[in-house]
Amino acid sequence: MFANKLAASLLALAAAAVASPTAFIPVAPKEDIVFSPHITGPTAGQLWPVGTNQTVTWDTSSIPAEGQNQTGLLLLGYQENDSENLDISHPLAVGFPISAGEVNITVPNVTMRTDYIVVLFGDSGNVSPQFTIAF
Repeated sequence: MFANKLAASLLALAAAAVASPTAFIPVAPKEDIVFSPHITGPTAGQLWPVGTNQTVTWDTSSIPAEGQNQTGLLLLGYQENDSENLDISHPLAVGFPISAGEVNITVPNVTMRTDYIVVLFGDSGNVSPQFTIAF
């Protein structure tokens, strides 16, 4: 008897839920926070000897409050034929706070070139001026 009353009550609730209009509450889409911190170091023409410790720096004044906790990715690349050839397999640095404005790296053992760049990714990529890596 109790089971019949319980089943009837559940059916009545289900029918009421189906019969009542469902309120649609629109959710505003999340806005992307786009900022591109200007790389201040390395500077154009700077020399980085292989194996040395270097500091890559960038301007943090344009980072919005919502982006203060973002982490970054720093890649080494070179300019050739109007193309950034980035070494995505061997990042220079990963997971550092963008709001720090700098990250220390060790210059990898790469071929000597005068057209190296570093690219800082956090929210969007920003490219440094060209510099040299030599032995």
